Amino acid sequence: MTLRWETFLDRVRERGEYDTPEEAERSARVVLALLGAHLVGAVRADLAARLPETLALVLLNPLEAAEPLSPERFVRATAAWIEGATEATALWDIGAVLSTVADAAGKRLMEQVLLQLPPGYDLLFGRPVADRRP
Repeated sequence: MTLRWETFLDRVRERGEYDTPEEAERSARVVLALLGAHLVGAVRADLAARLPETLALVLLNPLEAAEPLSPERFVRATAAWIEGATEATALWDIGAVLSTVADAAGKRLMEQVLLQLPPGYDLLFGRPVADRRP
């Protein structure tokens, strides 16, 4: 089921404790643009189908990634794209957005998403995978 724009942003805003919907939207656009660069094929299309149309387009037309970013580099890249962000605030932004994405995706699709990402992204989505622990 596709989340409506207002519902998605309300959830991100609540989880990120943002003062305005614009702050939630800014974070969602940056995080989804970076995420979209790491997903391909049907998985990216299926995930986009669960998001509001505007954000689906952001996911489907991502920033170009030369190589997969580790979770740590993903956080640093997010901080670089959000004005005034630090790595700590970027991690907060990522958690607000990706936990909302994970809820929209559901368990089966999230398993497919995580298979396309480097190890450790499960924590960014707020979905620790027990069998990935060292």
